[in-house]
Amino acid sequence: MTAPPVPSGEQQKPSIGVGAVVLRPGPDGVEVLLIRRGKAPRAGEWSIPGGRQEWGETVRETAVREIMEETGITVTGLRLLDVVDGIYRTEGAVTGHWTLVDFRADWAGGEPRAGDDAIDAKWVPVADLGRYGVWTETQRIIAAAVALA
Repeated sequence: MTAPPVPSGEQQKPSIGVGAVVLRPGPDGVEVLLIRRGKAPRAGEWSIPGGRQEWGETVRETAVREIMEETGITVTGLRLLDVVDGIYRTEGAVTGHWTLVDFRADWAGGEPRAGDDAIDAKWVPVADLGRYGVWTETQRIIAAAVALA
């Protein structure tokens, strides 16, 4: 993700993003819910559902809302996995800064359909994750979620 540098004198602060690794049992082992991002950062890439936290919303509320908006899936059992720093630089200058709060969740119902910022959504066997070009930090988060299962 690249954004214009903040002009000097303005307050610089990270944006907060919330994501969730949604898992369910599948015919070929554990499946993870992935979306193909329709907008920056990482437009066109496969990732876990998630997005920007809204004013007055808890991180857990953000996770549930983003999963529903992007995939139509309902979840239960949110558990905090990790917090990831997404700091982007161009020629040494910080051009973007995200604090990403990631949860693990269990599938409660629904079948994936792309919505909101997602251009595709589907269940993927964890064993096939390498075929989707998922960011290495997201791969690490998915592995941590599977280890909790």
